[in-house]
Amino acid sequence: MSLDLSIPVLVVDDYQTMIRILRNLLKQIGFKDVDDASDGTAALAKLKEKKYGLVISDWNMEPMTGYELLQHVRADENLNALPFIMVTAEAKTENVIAAKKAGVNNYIVKPFNAQTLQAKIAAVLGGE
Repeated sequence: MSLDLSIPVLVVDDYQTMIRILRNLLKQIGFKDVDDASDGTAALAKLKEKKYGLVISDWNMEPMTGYELLQHVRADENLNALPFIMVTAEAKTENVIAAKKAGVNNYIVKPFNAQTLQAKIAAVLGGE
């Protein structure tokens, strides 16, 4: 089974540089439909407008963190099955556990490359 590269992906990060890096990596992997949001609130608005197949969100953002965004997504019956990958600079065990409990599908620690990202996405979406 291979990855469905046609699914829309939403990248959520408050740093434009990180959004650009993620966009480039996703394009390298082969994803064509990539949108972005600069914080959790903007991401929630986009999630209500368009059906995404994957969310890749930074943990540390203001005013709404990636963790809070994840909680909102999991609490929404229209979004609760949406694959969600959290990106963070610090791999604190308590953060990983909290994110897992909140229903995150996978976790990426910065820095990472296209192979790591592809492997994490494949693990979440069931591709190779």
